Amino acid sequence: QVQLVESGGGLVQAGGSLRLACTASGRTISTYHIAWFRQAPGKEREFVASVILNGGTRGYADSVKGRFAISRDNAKNTVYLQMTNLKPEDTAVYYCAARVSPDTSFNFWGRGTQVTVSS
Repeated sequence: QVQLVESGGGLVQAGGSLRLACTASGRTISTYHIAWFRQAPGKEREFVASVILNGGTRGYADSVKGRFAISRDNAKNTVYLQMTNLKPEDTAVYYCAARVSPDTSFNFWGRGTQVTVSS
């Protein structure tokens, strides 16, 4: 089965940018639909963005549309989340997740990377 590792988190000022990476091992990432989720302190985990196998269809939460962009490089076994114009409310632990089809649950999760946006 696939293992996912997130990287690229950190501390950034409001208005700044970060690029998160989700790198797969064990299986090729090209066989999975990938999504990013986040969980802020005291809040439930929420969907951020998703991309299907071939990268053709992407979805975003309303709160990040126009600011975040998800992409995948199957040759590098990596999915990225480019985050721009960051806001303090984007502060959270960001997780990537994988599933084998749109009809199944996200069964594979990384451990997350912390993003902190200061005002």
